[in-house]
Formats: sequence, structure tokens, C-alpha cells
Amino acid sequence: MRALSVLVPFALLATALPAYAGSITIEGRGEVRAAPDMATIMSGVTTQGATAREALDANTAAMTELIASLKEAGIEARDIQTSGFSVNPNYVYSDARDELGYTLPPRINGYQVANSVTVVVRDLEELGAILDKSVTVGANTVNGVSFSVADPAELLNEARKAAFADARAKAELYAEVAGAGLGDLESISESQNYGSPQPYAMYARAEVAQSADVPVEAGELTFAITVNVAWDLDNSAD
Repeated sequence: MRALSVLVPFALLATALPAYAGSITIEGRGEVRAAPDMATIMSGVTTQGATAREALDANTAAMTELIASLKEAGIEARDIQTSGFSVNPNYVYSDARDELGYTLPPRINGYQVANSVTVVVRDLEELGAILDKSVTVGANTVNGVSFSVADPAELLNEARKAAFADARAKAELYAEVAGAGLGDLESISESQNYGSPQPYAMYARAEVAQSADVPVEAGELTFAITVNVAWDLDNSAD
């Protein structure tokens, strides 16, 4: 009787405590696609001159006209930002050698000035015309075009919901196979993945005359969220 009186409390204790089979961590992914509503371009002018002053004067005149044309096209001052400026000599290399057989150093043969601006275009219907006009007034380099969404907050929230639902569905499946249920939520962590058409380089000659607007295809952007969610596994229902 004494042995039985000792065993009963332990049996009652075992049935009173919840039984856990451990924990489970699952990755979920949610993805939303949407058309962009704005674009960013890098446009600029590169000029040559016998002297740095000559190259700079030519560049300043061309850039002044370029910026004025952008504003005339409806681009606000806040959306035009200088992003690059450089003055570099042009070197001419020779295979000639001095009396000791050493290669002669390169000589300077003029100068090159490059100036570029980053431009935000908020009306995509005007993008092709702006690219065309930029080249017409003197821009001879367009270093990239990239698309984006001005306010992606709602798109990202939709991707978050989808990512969590994906993780929970997987976790419930694994728990069912393991003969358990999902217990308390332990942790959630996320990472964002933003996919867009890659910027591409464009080169043109400043003397381009009248032409049709540059054809532009904006496509769609992908807003993706990856979450890692951890739950306790609860087998107390068994």
C-alpha cells in the first residue's frame, strides 16, 4: 500500500503537465507583382576639348540645355540631382623609346569632361519622350533606366500575409504527419526581396535629329517577403 500511495501522485502529475514534442521552424514565401509607376534614369553629357577649360565650357552649355529641357518636359527640380562630374586628360601612348631603351611616358592630348544627373520620371507615359528629347538637346550618355513603385507599403503587406500563410500551411502539414499540433508561436523573422527589370545602358550621339519617342516597356515588378516562423509542437491532444 505504501508503494501504491507513492506512485499515484507521480501518475497524476504526468497527466497534468502538457506534453511537447519539441518545436518546428518553417520558411514561408509570399510574392506580389505590380506594374511600376515611376522610373529613374541617369543622363549626362561627355565633351572633349584641347584644354580643360574648353571641354568644361562645352559641357556646361550642353548640360544647361539638358536640365532646362527636362524642366520644360515637366520634371520638377526635386527630381533632378547631379550624380557625377569628372575632368580627365586624354592620354596618347606611344611605342617609341628613349636613348636608354625605356618606353616614353604618355602625353596629354586634350581633356574630357563628363557630367551626369539622376532624373526621376513620375509619369511613365512621358518616359520615352523625355529620353528622346534628352538626346536631341545634347545628352550623349544614358547610363541606366530602372523602374519602381513610389509607395510599395501595401504591396509588401500583402506579400507578408501570403508568406505567413505559406509558412503556417507547411507547419500544420508537418505537425499532422508527426502526430502533433501547433502550439504557441515562438518567433517570426522576415527578409525582403525586391525584383525589378535590371537597369540597362544606352548610348547615343548628340547630333541625333528629329525621331520618334524611344519605345519603353515597363513590365512588372516583384515584391517578395520570406519569413521564418517557429512554433512549439504540442502532442497533448493525443
